[in-house]
Amino acid sequence: MTLIVSWNVNSIRVRLEHLVQFLKNRQPDIMLLQELKAQDEVFPYDEIQNLGYNAVIHGQKTYNGVAILSKLPISDVVKGLPGDDEDLEARYIEALCGPYHVASVYVPNGQEVGSEKYHYKLKFYERLYTHLQQLLRNNDQTIIGGDYNVAPYDIDVYDPEAWGNQILCSIAERNAFRKLLHLGYYDSFRAIHPNEKSFSWWDYRAGAWPKNEGLRIDHLLLSPKATDGLLDTGVDKEMRAETKASDHAPVWCKLS
Repeated sequence: MTLIVSWNVNSIRVRLEHLVQFLKNRQPDIMLLQELKAQDEVFPYDEIQNLGYNAVIHGQKTYNGVAILSKLPISDVVKGLPGDDEDLEARYIEALCGPYHVASVYVPNGQEVGSEKYHYKLKFYERLYTHLQQLLRNNDQTIIGGDYNVAPYDIDVYDPEAWGNQILCSIAERNAFRKLLHLGYYDSFRAIHPNEKSFSWWDYRAGAWPKNEGLRIDHLLLSPKATDGLLDTGVDKEMRAETKASDHAPVWCKLS
């Protein structure tokens, strides 16, 4: 069995103790990280390697940053989402980890519907669609995990009416995410829990966590070949309850 986890840590330096605790307790085989907010040279390689993990990262000062940690050998690393050589934001990294083709993706938030950053987000999704379409042709066990910054359906939102057509829930964003599913990828959580209302992100403001006012915006998308081995999936909400926690909880899936 292989345990694969994706987690937006919201600063690797602030959340390093939490990450080390998680790796020790849960022992994932592959860990996909987002929003490191750190450059490559300040990434805590020693702490990670001491726990038995190989690590590759695509870092950036202050913002963004993604990483892959793996107990399996890592090869064929790709840094940056293809399709726009002028986009220097560190939001995508992929690699081969043993028999798995994995990627960690941090989709832009979009800030506000109709804004410049919103249009950048939709263009990012267009590039992601094109690249993920190409990956499917390899017929690999492919897992694309990350913070997609989209709650795909009303069941993924604590108050769908209040969030109607707002950022993270707008029609264009949802359509962009669903296009990835229409390619043939499976939302691992919905494949196992089609009717469960569960969240992965709770805003720091307005006491969202204690009131469970969250959204499910972190996803593990699986190729058909990977989905064939899907055993279970879920959200590790315990990490969101920690002191000085990330506003995201880890999401995970187990493959046979």
